[in-house]
Amino acid sequence: MIARHFRVVAAVALVLGCGKAEPRHAGATPGSTDTQPVPSGSEVTTPVIVFLGTSLTAGLGLDPEQAYPAIIQQKLDSARLGYRVINAGVSGETSAGARRRLDWLLRQPVAILVIETGANDGLRGQDPDSIRANIQAMIDAARSRAPAPRIVLAGMEAPPNYGPIYVRRFRAIYAELAQANRVAFVPFLLRDVAGVDSLNQADGIHPTAAGQRIVAKNVWSVLKGVLQQN
Repeated sequence: MIARHFRVVAAVALVLGCGKAEPRHAGATPGSTDTQPVPSGSEVTTPVIVFLGTSLTAGLGLDPEQAYPAIIQQKLDSARLGYRVINAGVSGETSAGARRRLDWLLRQPVAILVIETGANDGLRGQDPDSIRANIQAMIDAARSRAPAPRIVLAGMEAPPNYGPIYVRRFRAIYAELAQANRVAFVPFLLRDVAGVDSLNQADGIHPTAAGQRIVAKNVWSVLKGVLQQN
């Protein structure tokens, strides 16, 4: 099962050559996503959920409304929960890049921050201690804000080609950070999607619309608990 999970994660290596996607801009209508960091008008009073991530969050290869953050927005709207989702996914980005972008994204008040990062680091064989430090810095930066957002951390797996020791060290980053910082935790973003041909696009890298719906389910199972706390 784990080997099957690695299959898609390893394929994401190709994303590194795809270039970075431009931030996605959309209106704050139900079911939409928005990467504008500073809202205006009535949007100022609407609490925001920011999804900071890679192409897996951006929904590369799909229409914006098919990416899992937009599906989360639909769930929020159906439940009559007044949150606005911002899809801040960027293709090919490493944890260091996400760390650099975070201050810009936090210029507006953020109610909940979902962090999905590290897949591209793992594919490059980056030192797990460096990845850990970047994610910890993002958690610290978010918590330095007033008010501080609640945080959801999404776990990822490393490909097996760097050996079992690296794989174990990489996997441990997420669970250990979640426990040490007492943040909500999605153990593996691509659970039940990674390695399933019918749930991934022809490139073998990115989830299809159906795959994104399962990813949304994985995230929602944790996020709804955070929403209840809010």
